[in-house]
Amino acid sequence: MSTLTDLYSSSLALLTDLYQLTMGYSYWKSGTADKEAVFHLFFRKAPFGNAFTVACGLRYTIDFLQNFRITESDTKYLSTLRGADQNPLFSDEFLQHLGELRFQCNVDAVPEGTIVFPQEPMLRISGSLLECQLLETALLNLWNFQTLIATKSIRIREAAGSAKVVEFGARRAQGPDGALTASYAAYIGGCDSTSNVLAGKLFGIPVTGTHAHSWVMSFEDERTAYDTYAKCMPNNCIFLVDTYDTLEGVRHAIETGLRLRSEGHEMQGIRLDSGDLAYLSIEARKLLDEGGFPDAVIVATNDLDESIISSLKLQGARIDVWGVGTKLITGYDQPALGGVYKLAAIRNPGDKWTYKIKLSEQSIKVSTPGLQQIRRFMADGLYIGDAIYDLENAPDAVYTIVDPFDMTRRKKMVADSSTDLLVPIFRRGKLVYTMPDNETIKASVYDQLTKFHPSIRRLLNPHEYPVGLELSLQQLKTDLILKARGFS
Repeated sequence: MSTLTDLYSSSLALLTDLYQLTMGYSYWKSGTADKEAVFHLFFRKAPFGNAFTVACGLRYTIDFLQNFRITESDTKYLSTLRGADQNPLFSDEFLQHLGELRFQCNVDAVPEGTIVFPQEPMLRISGSLLECQLLETALLNLWNFQTLIATKSIRIREAAGSAKVVEFGARRAQGPDGALTASYAAYIGGCDSTSNVLAGKLFGIPVTGTHAHSWVMSFEDERTAYDTYAKCMPNNCIFLVDTYDTLEGVRHAIETGLRLRSEGHEMQGIRLDSGDLAYLSIEARKLLDEGGFPDAVIVATNDLDESIISSLKLQGARIDVWGVGTKLITGYDQPALGGVYKLAAIRNPGDKWTYKIKLSEQSIKVSTPGLQQIRRFMADGLYIGDAIYDLENAPDAVYTIVDPFDMTRRKKMVADSSTDLLVPIFRRGKLVYTMPDNETIKASVYDQLTKFHPSIRRLLNPHEYPVGLELSLQQLKTDLILKARGFS
């Protein structure tokens, strides 16, 4: 497996917004930089109309944090920044302090591929206020996009059913890193392979690909193009058939396939990239079966997403492999997750925690205080609800969850078993977690899905899975809100 430092420089510490550094300087200058703080990374609303998301970003986060340091080159650059009065923005002493800084935080996170819901922390960071603040932008960058794409991928996977799904969006991605991180996240979310060769090399993802229209167009006629390709790559023959006339292209592919078979090889299939995919796939299937190729697959491409795949299946399309590019790799219909990173508690070392809350005119933007953990409950083989609770005030027995936006909606968790989702990743800057391989992560995603009620997996109007604040945490949050608003 590759790391971020294989792709970029040894230091990515300046992958941050300037205000993280200006706040960090102000913490240091005011003497509060060494206060202990707890931050949580979470999102407020699941993307694409989904009920859930697939958390993705931990692999990159581990790489980033293990290599986190502010280099001499970084501090030299920072020394050139100027304030409004044209004096240096940061003092030499502060820049020296940054250069000596080493990652010492505690990190707890949900494992890669965990099914999570709005308001649930995917990451909990605790450590010095300065360190925690400096990490905000990079962590959001690493989790927001990958979680978005993994969730889009699982929607496409659900629509495709047992058919294979190939991700091939690199050419439409937002830059090289957009292509690489999306290829990885799409694989975790459910794609079977990618066309992105560099992603295959770096992340161990299976790669797929044959030829494009330009191959066919470079020859005098389609038959010659197919025959030549078959001679060059007899073990990789899926022919793109829609360059001129789709069904005639299928017939030409069959002719080449028969010649290929006589030489001891087998045509793998054809690809449809335009036109009425339902009609053309049905007619192509007839031609392939009649031509002696019942096992040849039909691959479909052409701006596909979960809605189009579902529609084509309802129309009886005979498609075995779905190639999905632009609408997956870019998160086409919702290009951002909107994850946030909020301070939840602070203290002087050794003192009791002071819980913090951010208010807003919008209830969805009011933060939750405390040292948060997620407990997932199961009964009769299905997950029945999640409780977000405070580690400092965990209930001894039965958990009651309260809807964060309607305190009259409550549910008592009567369960056979439960498990906490956030697991230790770093302790005082030392990695204590072993990252599973991709196949283990993918298997875990689908093992989790089978344990949710099918209504939660619906692509349209999914059922709302019960997630709430544990009763005492809800009361604490309410008390802090009332106090901040002058009512207590």
